[in-house]
Amino acid sequence: MNFRVFFLASTLLTIGLTNCKGQRTERTPYSTTPNEALVGGPFQNSRLMYEGMPERLTAIDTSVAWKQPGQQLLITGTIYQNDAKTPAPDVILYYYQTNTDGLYASDGPSDAQTTVHGAIRGWIKTDENGQYAIYTIRPGAYPNGQEPAHIHLNIKEPNHLNEYYLDALVFDDDSLLTTQKRQSMENRGGSGVLRLLQKDTLQIAEHDIILGLNIPDYPQSETGTSASGKKIGEDMDSFTPHHAWGPDEGTTTCPVCKYGRYHGLLYFVGNNPDWPDIKKWLRFFEQEAKKRQEYLKVYFIYGNMVDYSATARRKTLTNLGVALGLEHTALTFVPSFSDTETEIDRAKIHQEVGNTIVLYRNRRIIDTFIEMKATRGNFKKISDRLNETTNDLFKLPSIYEVDD
Repeated sequence: MNFRVFFLASTLLTIGLTNCKGQRTERTPYSTTPNEALVGGPFQNSRLMYEGMPERLTAIDTSVAWKQPGQQLLITGTIYQNDAKTPAPDVILYYYQTNTDGLYASDGPSDAQTTVHGAIRGWIKTDENGQYAIYTIRPGAYPNGQEPAHIHLNIKEPNHLNEYYLDALVFDDDSLLTTQKRQSMENRGGSGVLRLLQKDTLQIAEHDIILGLNIPDYPQSETGTSASGKKIGEDMDSFTPHHAWGPDEGTTTCPVCKYGRYHGLLYFVGNNPDWPDIKKWLRFFEQEAKKRQEYLKVYFIYGNMVDYSATARRKTLTNLGVALGLEHTALTFVPSFSDTETEIDRAKIHQEVGNTIVLYRNRRIIDTFIEMKATRGNFKKISDRLNETTNDLFKLPSIYEVDD
């Protein structure tokens, strides 16, 4: 019987404890020459990425665990070039994971790959749109209970660069994924935190990857970075601004925590407010939020640290909300963008930049716009980007079949 899963791939969203950052002592067919820097640094058992790799790879892989007892899991997404926007075709993604008992267990006779990486492993090669899909089961945590359940990922680009590892995939609902562990993640290739969508008995996780992001010695690795805000592909961290106007008025509700499932837009203004320009942006954002309803939440975060007064700041924003007749746009404030109590400091917003507009979906940053004037052309850029990255759960043109 065939098990059919409908999804929009681009938008839906050892035995023992092997340390994937250990010293590498062997070379692979894709390694650098002795005089070249090792992109991404060494990692243990890198040669196993190629052990048993099929000659022909496709954009879809089904692990041996798919038919075994456990929570079935689909991981799907797009791999992008270093600019975080251009799809990257023909990229090899290698994955391996534990079984439901948290062990890298063999499925047959002992050999190199099954005694270290276990039997639940596989490869995909992205299609012409940079997309991929992996059907597997949700792994168990190591028996010692000290590490969150995870799936290891290695990348080989279709060029001369050597293979490198990405952040292991972990699960947002895992009690072992503590705040400390989240903050210690390197975001190699983007955030590795999976947020799950339940569809019948299947859990679906969207995971986009950006080549070279936070990878040491990666050529032109600064492409796509900004002078204000975190990098595209990283998660938008939680923060608790003071809400002066909007649905959560009078609270310090975290926008990305409460409304992180679909699109979110954060409009930051610091020490240099241009109020005529701000009003134009807010009118535009109000129209977009009204049009998109629950699929877009918009927040103005005012972080001017000059002559800061919470009372005065609240009055200013309340008057602004009344004057513009805002119903769908929240007006919030923080003492400054370096404030630790509200945790806005983790957003890395530059205090002196005129404005920073951060667009995220499912908590993951998908674009950042800096020093943008409120013009028709820039309104179109924002609107087009929202359209390009819309997560429409009711339009599912791709059908993948998995033997069950």
